[in-house]
Amino acid sequence: MKTPYDILEVTEQATDSEIKQAYLQKVKLNPPDRDHEKFQQIHRAYETIKNVTSRENFALFNYPEADFDALLEQAFINESLLMNANIFETLLRTSIDNNTFIPGNPKKTTV
Repeated sequence: MKTPYDILEVTEQATDSEIKQAYLQKVKLNPPDRDHEKFQQIHRAYETIKNVTSRENFALFNYPEADFDALLEQAFINESLLMNANIFETLLRTSIDNNTFIPGNPKKTTV
């Protein structure tokens, strides 16, 4: 999933004016009458990071999505980690409760 910074092609250190210039350039290349969905994506990205306050909110409350397939691939490629069927099964059965990390037990426990 692309971040607003990726969509507008700016860095996270970009200033308000740089972000606005990038937004205007993107809108010029993708007007709403040509591709309304793309325009909406660009507009949402701009609204998300248009000023310092909105960028701070984005940084505080937006969590990147985990790519489970990439994590598994990395785990299997890593030579220092020997993954066997038992370890893999334990990882699959791992559950996380609000305050408890319980490997191998998907049931909730009371704390």
